[in-house]
Order: sequence, then structure tokens, then C-alpha cells
Amino acid sequence: MEMVFLMLDFLKPAKPIERLPEEKIPSVYKKYRLQVFISIYLGYLLYYFVRSNFVFAKDYLFALGFTKTQVGFVASALGLSYGVSKFVMGNVSDRSNARYFLAIGLILSGIVNLLLPNTSSVTIMFVLMLLNGWVQGMGWPPCARIMTHWFSDRERGVKMAIWNTSHNFGGGIVAFVAMFGVSFFSSWKFIFYLPAFLAIAGGFIYILLARDTPQSVGLPPIEEFKNDYPESQKDLQDAEAEMSGKEILFKYVLNNKFLWIISIANIFVYLVRYGVINWVPTYLKEVRGFSISDSSIAFAIFEYAAIPGTLIIGWLSDHVFHGRRAPLGVFCMIGVSIATVVYWQSTNILAINCALASIGALIYGPVMLIGLCAIDLVPKKAAGTASGFTGLFGYMGGQVLAEVALGWVVDKFSWDGGFIMLILCCVLSVLFLTSTWNIHNIEEEKSAA
Repeated sequence: MEMVFLMLDFLKPAKPIERLPEEKIPSVYKKYRLQVFISIYLGYLLYYFVRSNFVFAKDYLFALGFTKTQVGFVASALGLSYGVSKFVMGNVSDRSNARYFLAIGLILSGIVNLLLPNTSSVTIMFVLMLLNGWVQGMGWPPCARIMTHWFSDRERGVKMAIWNTSHNFGGGIVAFVAMFGVSFFSSWKFIFYLPAFLAIAGGFIYILLARDTPQSVGLPPIEEFKNDYPESQKDLQDAEAEMSGKEILFKYVLNNKFLWIISIANIFVYLVRYGVINWVPTYLKEVRGFSISDSSIAFAIFEYAAIPGTLIIGWLSDHVFHGRRAPLGVFCMIGVSIATVVYWQSTNILAINCALASIGALIYGPVMLIGLCAIDLVPKKAAGTASGFTGLFGYMGGQVLAEVALGWVVDKFSWDGGFIMLILCCVLSVLFLTSTWNIHNIEEEKSAA
């Protein structure tokens, strides 16, 4: 029991310490901003090692006698629990120390991955994936907490876009980690084992690099340091006050209609994102005759193409659209729908890879913009809960349907039915995002009033 209380104590937000002398603040702030950014970048990148690796085990599971519906059912467990956990853990994270919170989830996810390949039971595998999804929910919220405490409002779009590429590097690198694990150790189980070992080691390294808030290392709040005060946070003392979970949830999240709209849009964005990427190896092997190696490369192309796309979109949202996130999201989803049609209809390997690159370059824009919009809509002490709320819809709705519903549709109506489903989701995402076209301006007008 004493150990439990000790753990709960160090998970509390780090306490402020005496402020450093003024002459030291600029250099120390610069050092820690880089250090904490690297920590959340590498930490979240490693979360993808123990989340996206299941995609590469699908063909081996089919060979063991699993059906597409069964594999989709198992994979859906991650999205189901991750969606709930991202919301619940987001609320907990807003009142926790980000230095330890992310690391604990990463280490636990690695441990679950060590267990996953050692069962042939669909039920047990489903339960393990539920557990994996739950601890995966401890990754994004502390990153949101760190981002809002160390980077100011005017610079957050670009910084968030850069950080968001950790999704793509993690998702892209895991393809090669999985292939290396299988070839070097001559066992498909190393699709799980090797990423797990890397994630566990990475969790301990993260603790060494990360810090919770600027005040916890003797620095002033970021708004004061950058002289960048959002309209809704002019009173810095109020902005820095810790809030109860109930206050965050009922005052700033559940009663925000715009947060509900972008969360519903997130269902369809995530369904397209995971509906494409989680079935790339299977579709290309079955329908287009790709080898496992070629389909893994196509998977990586999807992820890596997102990096320049996300960076450009983040810059545009700050410097051209001045914080309005929805217009760019709409344009991206229109482009995704066109590229999805090309991916569906093409038989040429170059055209297929170009279509996947286009989808990857565009789909992560709305993913990032919706998360950024959620942070924009609430005080920084509620950032984890707000981002978790959009994630709840994205994963419980989008990813789960991308696994279970898409797997079922393909079994019943072939891949043509699956692609029609994806294109309809693109259309629905555009409709919901369009209804929030001027959302940032509306919030500013409210604050000014």
C-alpha cells in the first residue's frame, strides 16, 4: 500500500521551485524547451512501435487460421479501449506529472506486447489488445500538457506540426523494425518482441529527458516569457491555477459545442486514416500481388509522405489562416478522397505508391488540426482532457470501425465495398469540418466580448 501512495505522489503535477535569476532564464528556457520537445517526440514515436506493429502480424495470423473478421475484431480492441483511455487519461493527465505519466504507459505497453504473440485464442488476444489500448491512452495527453506549458499560442501550430511527425516516423520505422525482427530472429513473434524491448528502454530514457512545467525547473510561465497571452488567458494567475477533473470536464469540455462537432468529424477522419493504413499490407498482397516486402515499403511511404505534408499544413494554419484550422482540414479531406479513388482503381505499382503518398501527406493534416483545435478551445490546464475527448471519438468510432466494420464489409462486399465506405467517410468529414469554418475567429470574438 505504501508503494501505491508513493506512486500516486510522484504522479502529481511537479511543484514550482524558486525562480532562477533573470539573466539565466533565456538560456535555461531554450535548453529545456529543446529537451522536453525531444522527449515527447521520441517518447510518442516509440508508442507507435507497440501500437502499429499488429498490422504486420495479420498475414501470419491468417496463415494460422484466423479470418479477416476475427483479426479485425482483435485489432478493434485497441481502438475501443484507446479511445476511452485517451479521454479518461487525458483528464488524469491534466492533474499529473507529464515526466512520469507518458513513461509508465510506454513501459506497460511494451510488457503487453511481449505477451501478445503467445496465445492462439481470439478472446485472450482481444483482452490483451484492450489492455494495450488502455495504456496507449497515456501517451498523447501528457504531450498536450507539455506542449501547452512550454510553447506559446502563436507558435504552437508549427511546433505541433513538427511534433506530429513523430506519428509518421514511428509508424514508418516500425515497418522496418518488424521486418528486421522477423528476418534476423527467424520468428514472426519478433514483430511484437523487438518493438516491445525498444519501448521499455525508451520509457526509462524519457524519464531522464522530460520535465513537467517551466515552473518546476525555476522558469516563468511560457505566456510571460514569450509575452504571448491568449485572449482567454489574460489573467495569468487564473491560467496557471490547477483545476479539478470535474471542473475541466463540465465547464470547459462537455458544454463546448464546437468540441463536439470536431470530435464527430474526427470519427470519419480516423476511419479513413486507419481504414487505409491498417489494411495496406493485406489489400496490396491479396488484390495487387505485392510481396510482403513491397507492401511494407508502401506502408512506410504512406507514413513518411505525411511528414512534409503535416509541416506545411501546420505552418499554413498559423501564418496564412491565422489559427483557423477547419478550412485546411476541408481541403485536405477533399484531396484524400481523390487519392483514395486513385489507390482503389490503379494497378500500376508507381501509381499506387503515389496515391498512398498523397493520402499520407494529406490525412495527417486533419488529424493534427483537430487535435490542435481542441487545445485552442480550452484553457491550457484542460488541454489533455480536450484532446482526449476528440480521441475518444476518433478511436472508439473511427479506428474500431476501420477494423471491424471495414473487415466485415470487405468479407461481404469485396474490396470495392470497402473503398466506397472510405470515400463516404471523406464526404462526411468535409461536411462536419465545414460547419466549423470560422471557429477560431468565433472564439476570439467571444473572448473580446
